[in-house]
Amino acid sequence: YKFLLKKEGNSMPKIVLLGTATNVPDLDHENSHMVLVGEERMVLIDGPGSPFLRLQKAGLDPEKLTDIVVTHFHPDHVSGISTLMMSMGLSQRKAPINIYANAHCTAFLKQMFDNYEWNTWHFFPVTFHTVPEEELHTIIDSDEFKVYTSPVKHFVPTFGIRVETKDSGKVFAYSCDTAPTASVVSLAQNADVFIHEAAGASEGHSSAKQAAEIAVEANVKELLLIHYPVNGFDYQKLVGEAKEVFSGPVSAAEDFLEIN
Repeated sequence: YKFLLKKEGNSMPKIVLLGTATNVPDLDHENSHMVLVGEERMVLIDGPGSPFLRLQKAGLDPEKLTDIVVTHFHPDHVSGISTLMMSMGLSQRKAPINIYANAHCTAFLKQMFDNYEWNTWHFFPVTFHTVPEEELHTIIDSDEFKVYTSPVKHFVPTFGIRVETKDSGKVFAYSCDTAPTASVVSLAQNADVFIHEAAGASEGHSSAKQAAEIAVEANVKELLLIHYPVNGFDYQKLVGEAKEVFSGPVSAAEDFLEIN
């Protein structure tokens, strides 16, 4: 997946992984989040740590962010969004931004921003869009891509994401944090690239083997594992576990991986 993109004149959307670790990061792996980059829209998906710095490290200008999608309200997914908003505001951003989250997450995001007295430092229009708890709900429909959400099975209300590109017809899907559930199969159906978490089997997470089983059922072409343990854990062995079930290409996602 490590494609080299032209800096100019390439209209193909890409996904850049800004972090790949589960809830405890290390020096080489930030908590899981990513950005969808198009010509006219740049969509941040979750925001732990310092998204402002991660975007810059990826060669992306935070000023070009048009949308922020927040999958659920856990600190390893939202902790950096307040500092992102502050950094953009104090950098004289004037352009509006959209925030998409479910009702549970929206309420806590607004509370978090109010606790930080965000009206004193954000200085640009922010529109909240509450994402309903329904499968394959369209949140963004641009000239380049269409973004859908579906509820998944985590400890708090959470959704996964599907992106369909319009020119190429390529499909990307992201499970987010979830135990195996039928909605993820629908979300990932026939995806060219499927990113599934591999934190370990529990009531709200999945193992690498379970991720591979979903990949098989959804008939995806390639599987990337994300949200895996680090800090000395041999996460590459998760790839072998998945390959016992899924016959297509499997790899462990790494920070700053770019996917066309």
